[in-house]
Amino acid sequence: MADTTGNTTDTADTHAAETAPRKSSWRYIGPGIVVAATGVGAGDLVATLIAGSNFGYTLLWAAIVGCLVKISLAEAAGRWHLATGRTLFDGWASLGRWTTYFFVVYAVIWGFVYGAAAMSSSALPLQALFPDVMDLKWWGVACGVVGLVFVWFNKYAVFEKVMTVLVGVMFVVTVYLAVRVTPNLGDAFAGLLPVLPDEKDSVLNTLGLIGGVGGTITLAAYGYWVNAKGWTSTRWMAVMRLDNRVAYITTGIFVVAMLFVGAELLHSANVAIAGGDKGLVQLGGILEDEYGTATAKFFLIGFFATSFTSLIGVWHGVSLMFADFVARYRGRGEAKGEEVARGARERSWPFRAYLLWLTFPPVVLLFQGQPFRLVIVYGVLGAAFMPFLALTLLWLLNSARTPRKWRNGTLSNVMLVLAGLLFLILCVKQIWDQPWSEFL
Repeated sequence: MADTTGNTTDTADTHAAETAPRKSSWRYIGPGIVVAATGVGAGDLVATLIAGSNFGYTLLWAAIVGCLVKISLAEAAGRWHLATGRTLFDGWASLGRWTTYFFVVYAVIWGFVYGAAAMSSSALPLQALFPDVMDLKWWGVACGVVGLVFVWFNKYAVFEKVMTVLVGVMFVVTVYLAVRVTPNLGDAFAGLLPVLPDEKDSVLNTLGLIGGVGGTITLAAYGYWVNAKGWTSTRWMAVMRLDNRVAYITTGIFVVAMLFVGAELLHSANVAIAGGDKGLVQLGGILEDEYGTATAKFFLIGFFATSFTSLIGVWHGVSLMFADFVARYRGRGEAKGEEVARGARERSWPFRAYLLWLTFPPVVLLFQGQPFRLVIVYGVLGAAFMPFLALTLLWLLNSARTPRKWRNGTLSNVMLVLAGLLFLILCVKQIWDQPWSEFL
């Protein structure tokens, strides 16, 4: 009997089940590349460089553990989307209104400050490559506008292809640098043993390295990219898991390569670099002195690829999440993964409104500096998001909201509990370190 109810969701589910592969295959991967490219920003590379310059290879194991922790978080987010057919924000909303309040404040303030930071980070290597073309601030505005136009007019398929090309650039540059500095493989293998440096605050430094590698809100966006790829049923579960592992193996290669550079180029020569994105510009100068202008420029191209993938990844992924939030707030009921898969969210006005929010208001911060109190609130919200993500995923995936077959097993629960505790400790430290006296 023909379906006369007009229920297109059932048709979409049937089509997804028919087209989904029976087993995982490398040719399907894509969202993992996107989450790896977005998650590894200039700040992550600098943090790893500084760890290598301060401790040599001692914390190599911590960088690898960080990748394993993020694998568990991204897998949990992707599993929720595929197992339930609902989006992550819909899951959060089912836990109570407090999740909505947190997300709204986070999205507005975090997006405002992050927009300026992402544009500035992308502008730094361009100014270093072309110092006489324009001022850093205008390079930043140009990067933001290019990112806006690209995401506005292209759907996920094109977005993924461009991200894959930029990841290829990042990969070639970081591996080339790691080989160029001639790593001491004996010391590197010794760094796989879980030992702590003999320095003050070594535990917190180690936890910071574990927690700081490979993305924050982009881990939550992973499920949305999974749906945008067209994966909307549990038949895609094996593919998603392979894709997720590829993401964090790629991330691990980036991190290990930069730790090699820090250990060999900086630690052995007792050279310190600044924290933040400017540390990479400083590294470019060191590379020029050691290996010549061509290597330095090659590195700056990789630096730009690293920063710009984070920019357009957030422009796309967090805008999808915001569009999902608005759709549910307007009373459209449970959000479905098929809506993301069909590209409806990418054409919606909330998606484009958040794109504009990420691009134009932050220009004020580029030209006037970042307001002190706003930066403190941004830091606190950023620190709070990861424990929020870990603990809510733990809640969702152990409840009746998830079909029994796809609920957490022992390993998933252990990893999510460890992730939650790790990020909770880092959140408390971040809040404790804020200069509250000046804020008040």
